[in-house]
Amino acid sequence: MEKIEVGDIFTLIDENDQEQEIEVLGTLSVDGTEYAAVAFTEEIEEESDVEVDVFFLKSENVEQLSIIEDEEEFEKVSAAFQEAEEQ
Repeated sequence: MEKIEVGDIFTLIDENDQEQEIEVLGTLSVDGTEYAAVAFTEEIEEESDVEVDVFFLKSENVEQLSIIEDEEEFEKVSAAFQEAEEQ
């Protein structure tokens, strides 16, 4: 996998074996690890006043993205993205 870029679209398989497309909204390096803020493309494309659910994925290696399962790591990444957005 090449470097993850804003606008990249990936397909995930959910717990029900259904394919879901996600779009990268932002990327950030925290403590030497790359993270991506993503949302479901279906939610992004809908024109409504409902907020889009954003979640974070961690780049485990050049071929794998994974959900952050550690609460402390999630909080650190969330705060870093929020801080970057405010700048």
